[in-house]
Amino acid sequence: MYSVAPHVLVIIQNLPFRLDRRVRSECRALTDAGYRVSVICPQENRDEPSRSRIDQTTVYSYPAPPESQGPLGYVREFAACWWRTARAAARVHRDAPFQVIQACNPPDTYWLLAWVWRLRRGVRFVYDQHDLCPEVYVAKFGRGGLLYRALLLLERATYRSADHVISTNGSYQAIAQRRGRVDPRRSSVVLSTPDAGLMRRGDPEPGARDQAKHLVAYVGIMGAQDGVDRLLAAADHVIHRRGRTEVRFALLGFGDALEDLRADCTRRGLDPWVQFTGRVDHAAIGRWLSSADLGVTPDPPNEFNDRSTMNKTLEYMAHELPVVATDLTETRRSAGAAARYVAGNDPADLGDAILEILDDPERAGVMGRIGRERIVGELSWRRQAETYVRVFDGLTGRAEAIPENHG
Repeated sequence: MYSVAPHVLVIIQNLPFRLDRRVRSECRALTDAGYRVSVICPQENRDEPSRSRIDQTTVYSYPAPPESQGPLGYVREFAACWWRTARAAARVHRDAPFQVIQACNPPDTYWLLAWVWRLRRGVRFVYDQHDLCPEVYVAKFGRGGLLYRALLLLERATYRSADHVISTNGSYQAIAQRRGRVDPRRSSVVLSTPDAGLMRRGDPEPGARDQAKHLVAYVGIMGAQDGVDRLLAAADHVIHRRGRTEVRFALLGFGDALEDLRADCTRRGLDPWVQFTGRVDHAAIGRWLSSADLGVTPDPPNEFNDRSTMNKTLEYMAHELPVVATDLTETRRSAGAAARYVAGNDPADLGDAILEILDDPERAGVMGRIGRERIVGELSWRRQAETYVRVFDGLTGRAEAIPENHG
């Protein structure tokens, strides 16, 4: 047992802390439970100080390397971030010794840093698995090969190094237990559900509709594997094939495919009807989703997407938006009757489904209420937070033992 509040160090690489809704919710859960929490992450912008305070969490940020292109570029980026994180971890420990490291993937590289601190200081290691990196690689580059096998090895090393593995859904937990051979007693599921009290329908974004009758929203990363190109093709179908020029599309987010998507939008003649906002914070996301009539989850069907819970789907539901989504296993488990599902890769089907919901406001309202009720009830963050904090109570001795399985 600790005479002072146990200190948890959380490592994230793919987003600045302020923009990572899941990790911010986790850190709030820990600080509310009496833990001290520090986070290491990339800077949001060059003016951000290397040490700051957000919520009740101390944030140590480092300059992010330039965005990478291609597999070798990602390797260089991961190496640079790993080294900067290792240096920051030493600084955190000098400021206040930590007892637990939580590493959030991608990438699956911080198991080695956790081992260094375990050998030096007896620090425990929690692996918060946000993505299936081998499956992401195949979805992004369309092949396996040497780097795919290397990602499997890194994932296996992370599973085996972890004192506890947190999965974002049951599909990920099943992979941890099957592929990673993780003992169920050190495995938990913590869904990335929005906090219903913080994420809800509110004031709209000024000028979001721009006099359009309908606003369709997409929120999320814009990579080759995220299906935003498919959404643009669906918008083309809605505007040019169906002649529905009263529909406007707002695409919120960023990623390595963003510039290609902008160019595709212009090539299709969609610029008057499609707005790319770029990177936006949680407050802006809330305003845009409070302005929208419908949210879209266009991720194409593949092994990775089928097993993944899409944060955007949950955020649409929190804002009482009906959802049009690709028919994927975990999307169905999340949204249930709050979504209209589309099979296959035909953008015309996606576009027609969007119009089907927009043209039936009574049905859209029912779907939106169902989604919100799921976020408030069955999927509530309060339940997820309780499971999450119990993991750290067990590892730090604040609880006698972790229940056999939180999934």
